[in-house]
Amino acid sequence: MTVSEIIADLKEKREEIREVVFVACGGSLAAMYPAKYLLESEASNLRVGYFSSNEFVHATPKYVKETTLVIATSHQGTTPETVEAARVASSRGAAVISIAFKPDSLLSEVGDYSLVYEYGSQARVSESKSALVMKIAFELLKVFENYEKAQLVESSFEKLDVVVSEAKALVKRRAEQFAKDFKDEKNIYVMGSGSSFGAAYAYSICILMEMQWINSSSIHTGEFFHGPFEIVDYETPFILLVSEGRTRVLDERALSFLKKYARRFVVLDAKELGINLIDDSIVEFFNPLVFSNVLSVYSEELALERKHPLSRRRYMWKVEY
Repeated sequence: MTVSEIIADLKEKREEIREVVFVACGGSLAAMYPAKYLLESEASNLRVGYFSSNEFVHATPKYVKETTLVIATSHQGTTPETVEAARVASSRGAAVISIAFKPDSLLSEVGDYSLVYEYGSQARVSESKSALVMKIAFELLKVFENYEKAQLVESSFEKLDVVVSEAKALVKRRAEQFAKDFKDEKNIYVMGSGSSFGAAYAYSICILMEMQWINSSSIHTGEFFHGPFEIVDYETPFILLVSEGRTRVLDERALSFLKKYARRFVVLDAKELGINLIDDSIVEFFNPLVFSNVLSVYSEELALERKHPLSRRRYMWKVEY
C-alpha cells in the first residue's frame, strides 16, 4: 500500500484519529523529528507524541488507545525495543504503521500497515525514511484536517532530490577541508532549530559519537543563550545549521555570536544550499532532509581523514546490552 492508501484506509476504518505518536530509537527517532515538528506546527486537532521506544514500552502514555496512530521505525525492522513498542501500542488498540528498510521484518509483522523506504547510495532522498514519515504527516493533515497547502507537497518532494544533489556537490570541497581541520577534535557541538534540530541531534549522537567516537552534544539555538554559550571560545568547535523559515532568526542570532567570540565553526545555510526551490510556505519543514543528506558528505570525508570507518563499533552489536 502507498502512504495515501494507508491513510485513506485508516480514515475508513477508524474514522477518527486524535493522537499521532512517533516511536523509535537513535537515528530512526531523529529521522521522524521533522514529521513531529510538522504536525505540532500545522495540526489544529491532532495530539502529537514523540518517544524513544523503550520509554514508550515502560511508560506508555494513558492517551494511547483506539483513536491513536503509532508510527514505529527501525532500519532493519529488528530493534527489540521498537518491536516491543509496536506490540504495546497494538495491545492498547492503537493503529500501527511500521517502517523499515527491509521488507518482511519483525516490525512489519506487528504493525497494521508496513512501508519500506529506500536506502543506500542510489536511494532517492524523496523516498528516504525521513521523507516517508513526512509524507505520512502531510497526508494526515490533508485527510483529517483539510490541509490547505496539500497541493504544494508533491511538487516539493520532487524538487527535493534536485536540491540535495546540487547541494552535496556544492559542499564537497568544504567537507574535505572540514575533515582536515577537525580530524583531531575530541569534542564537536552541533546546533540547529525548528525541524532541523532533529538533524543536529542525529549528527551528534549517530555520526560523531557512535560512528567517530567524538564527544558531542546537540544544542538548540533557542537555548544557546541560556547556558551553552558560556563554553564558546576560540578553540571549541561548532557545526551550525541555519534553516530557512520561521526559526531562521534563532540561528542567525547564534551565528552572530559565534562570529564575535569563536573561530572554529562550520556553517551550513539552507538558503545557500538551494532549498528555496521549495515554496516558502512549507520550506521550513524540508530543511532537515537537506541538512542530513549534505552532512553525510562531511561524515564520509571525516571518516576518511581520521582513518576511522563509519562502520566501526566498540560495543554496538558486539556485546550484550
